Amino acid sequence: MKKVLVPLAASLLLLVGVVFLRTAFYGTAHTRVAPVPETTAPEGAAERLAGAIRFRTVSHEDPAAFDAAQFSGLHSYLQATFPRVNAALQRETVNAHSLLYTWQGSNPSLKPIALMGHLDVVPVEPGMEKGWRHEPFAGRIADGFIWGRGAIDNKSAVVGTLEAVERLLAAGFQPSRTVHLVYGHDEEAGGTAGAREIAALLARRGVELEMVIDEGGVIGDGLFPGVSSPVALLGIAEKGFVSVELSARSAGGHSSLPPRQSTVGVLAAAIARLEENPMPARLAGPTRELFDRIGPHFPLARRVLFANLWLTRGLVTRTLERSPTTNAMVRTTMAATVFQAGTKDNVLPSHARAVLNYRILPGDTVEGVLAHVRRVVDDERVQIARVGRFSAEPSPVSSVDSESYRTLERTVLSVVPDAIVAPYLVVVVADARYFAPLSRNVFRFLPVRLASRDLERIHGSDERLAARDYETAIRVYRQLIVNAASS
Repeated sequence: MKKVLVPLAASLLLLVGVVFLRTAFYGTAHTRVAPVPETTAPEGAAERLAGAIRFRTVSHEDPAAFDAAQFSGLHSYLQATFPRVNAALQRETVNAHSLLYTWQGSNPSLKPIALMGHLDVVPVEPGMEKGWRHEPFAGRIADGFIWGRGAIDNKSAVVGTLEAVERLLAAGFQPSRTVHLVYGHDEEAGGTAGAREIAALLARRGVELEMVIDEGGVIGDGLFPGVSSPVALLGIAEKGFVSVELSARSAGGHSSLPPRQSTVGVLAAAIARLEENPMPARLAGPTRELFDRIGPHFPLARRVLFANLWLTRGLVTRTLERSPTTNAMVRTTMAATVFQAGTKDNVLPSHARAVLNYRILPGDTVEGVLAHVRRVVDDERVQIARVGRFSAEPSPVSSVDSESYRTLERTVLSVVPDAIVAPYLVVVVADARYFAPLSRNVFRFLPVRLASRDLERIHGSDERLAARDYETAIRVYRQLIVNAASS
């Protein structure tokens, strides 16, 4: 027995020692940056964003509901509101409703940078207007907040970048590197007529971009339990997107003589199998890099787990799978979003259809999703097809070791010195994906400071942005142009 226990105890002590040492030395080198002087907010910045919110630039599911006059009105408003920008920069209207500004740099040998935003917003759900504290398109400023649809998503980026450029022009700044401001008009409907067309235009002109910044991660307060510092989430990739239709047909008939399984039952069983057999989870890529950066700031017990993934990866992954938020970061997810069948309570439906929305993890593919659906459903009565106006593969992953990433990181820390900067997988799709062929450094980051409760307001009721946090965003954009376009 002693011959068995001694080696076992020695192995256990060695294991404990390795775990202790890895935890003790867990962490990445901290980037140290001198903070930039905090400037006074320009008079009227909040009011100018509020003015842009008043234009009902809504992207509807029905293209016939598109209101071109609202977009034209916003274009004119931006021209009048930022006179230096419109005097100094080349302004182009692309595909009638999108905008491309070009601030020519003094050194044509340097690759340009692009700052992106989108002019459109999602609609307010009919009947939900009364649930808003302030009318969704009133553009009210109250209680220190700018209220209205688009305050965060995403007129804060459009007006915020214009504010930054207007200030730099007033200060006499001249970029060495050309700066493009890219504002699509249909991001909420897929971006195919807006950002995609601008990217194609730049490609035809032979433009290669050093860096692209679009919406995505934010500066989050309280997003990670146990982490007291704000976390600036720099999106280095985004998930793909595809919608899959399941359909089934039968002869129909009277509900008093039902078959063993109706078309509704056939599809319900297929969906249940897919929910019970999701695509595999992986703690890798951008999500692994995220936890490598924030893990050292966790409380001790959780820090031990993340410092020793060689031993705890399975446990950590299963834990992440339990929350919808973190589950979306480690696997390709499925959501059954549409189910249609039947016309009357005593008639068997002859046709039923369901739509499943998949958000695809980097490393998986659209075709891989379809193959997974076919394999799990495994029912010849169910027809499977890709549907929807567009689908997208996961984006390439931008490197955290690039000079562009380090420039963005330094910029954030110079404005928000108490932040932890971490790479991040964006679980939704954005216009940035169209710019991947133009740059290896595509980042998704909206530099506004938000608490977890504020994230629910995006696409929800009472969308708002604190005026002080909007000023932070303007300062980040301003400093980013200085840092990225001066070299």
